[in-house]
Amino acid sequence: MAEIRVLLVDDDPLVRSALAHFLTREEGTTVVAEAGDGRDALDQVGRHRPDVVLMDVRMPRMDGIDATAQIAQRWPDVRVLAVTTFDTVDTVLPMLHAGASGYLLKDSPAEEIVAGVRRVHEGTTSLSPRIAALLVEHVRERERPTSAASPDLEPLTDREGDILRCLARGMSNAEIAAELIVSEGTVKAYLGRIMTKWGVRDRVQIIVAAARAGLIAFT
Repeated sequence: MAEIRVLLVDDDPLVRSALAHFLTREEGTTVVAEAGDGRDALDQVGRHRPDVVLMDVRMPRMDGIDATAQIAQRWPDVRVLAVTTFDTVDTVLPMLHAGASGYLLKDSPAEEIVAGVRRVHEGTTSLSPRIAALLVEHVRERERPTSAASPDLEPLTDREGDILRCLARGMSNAEIAAELIVSEGTVKAYLGRIMTKWGVRDRVQIIVAAARAGLIAFT
């Protein structure tokens, strides 16, 4: 298993210590640096080039949303996983739009956060159940599903549409492969095609783009 190099970003040193404690107990995971705000996080990413950044949202000098946007632009291979106490639409959506690959709450079990680091490193999505439910409710209230593709998004093939609907149900690559009776490699290939068509970088951004266009209904 390849080593996952992690940067911890939180303005509370006790939170950083707690995260470091259980992350370093996980074989194959190393905390390479810590930062107390978004500006310091950018310096540390440039210096250490971590694989995954655990990012708080609200911090002094530069918040996690601005820092995430700059990381996504300057270091697109670095994945950001939000770990915060804030669970409202006005924090979740901007963080995901900025480029975060996942959003977990600090009251999540330690093993869920460790698993979240692993998932975003592998290029998949990690959302706390409460956050997933929040997104579902937001889409149901704000979006009007349509049968045609948004003019801003390139239309998907039938099979790509199947993949998208599975994503909306929160399925992993393995679950999608079993559902559609294809290999995981095929699922990854289709996801890559959707990302290229829509100009997005990961599974979370596919879901956000589709929800904004009203192309998916969550079940």
